[in-house]
Amino acid sequence: MTNAMKIFVVNPNITRSMTEMIGAAARRAASPGTTIVAVNPVMGPASIEGYYDEALSVPGLIQEVIKAEAQGADAHIIACFDDTGLDAARCCAAAPVVGIGEAAFHMASLIAHRFSVITTLSRSIAAIETNLMKYGLERRCAKVRSVEIPVLDLEQAGVDVLRAIGAEIERAKLEEGAEAITLGCAGMADLAADLSRLHDLPVIDGVTAAVKLAESLVSLGLRTSKRGPYAPPAAKTYGDILASFAPGQSRRNPR
Repeated sequence: MTNAMKIFVVNPNITRSMTEMIGAAARRAASPGTTIVAVNPVMGPASIEGYYDEALSVPGLIQEVIKAEAQGADAHIIACFDDTGLDAARCCAAAPVVGIGEAAFHMASLIAHRFSVITTLSRSIAAIETNLMKYGLERRCAKVRSVEIPVLDLEQAGVDVLRAIGAEIERAKLEEGAEAITLGCAGMADLAADLSRLHDLPVIDGVTAAVKLAESLVSLGLRTSKRGPYAPPAAKTYGDILASFAPGQSRRNPR
């Protein structure tokens, strides 16, 4: 895969240090000739932990996708394991859009009969389980587990994060017979290799999995189908602070 391509990795929260870590992980996975541009919105929550944060992060995410389209994006990656705003992004982007949760689940299903997910907080479990059902992979997932470490604490926790995730991996192996693990937060992107080595099973990070899937889609010339639910949004008026998001308006004047 040598053709030049530009992939925008959008962290839907506003924490720049996390965006930089995610971008570094994506660049390590990218093929020669692939340019990774890691961005985050300026409006929205500092982290995404639950449905409320998720809903309020989508407008900023959509702004970043629209701006990336104007800059010639060949593909987009949504770097939140809940696949925040993924369907909406597919509606407004011509280039393919890949969610890191979706990517991790599909990669795991290719290398293991049963896999488990380890995420940050228990309040995120329901959203991940719902996505597994949406993608038709709920029977392949043995269990969604949490380590009860907030997203913004991952950067500071260091070895304690490895230990906490490692303990859940061992429980998943013993209690569910998990054959592979997917890490359920973009903030865990740089831990997969060490965890895989320490626990002797495949540990999949969604950021790097999404990079390889996005590269494959671009290389094959595949884009999101615009027949059906991912067609461009219909023209209509949006009120008040959402006026600039009205279909057509946001492309002319993204904030």
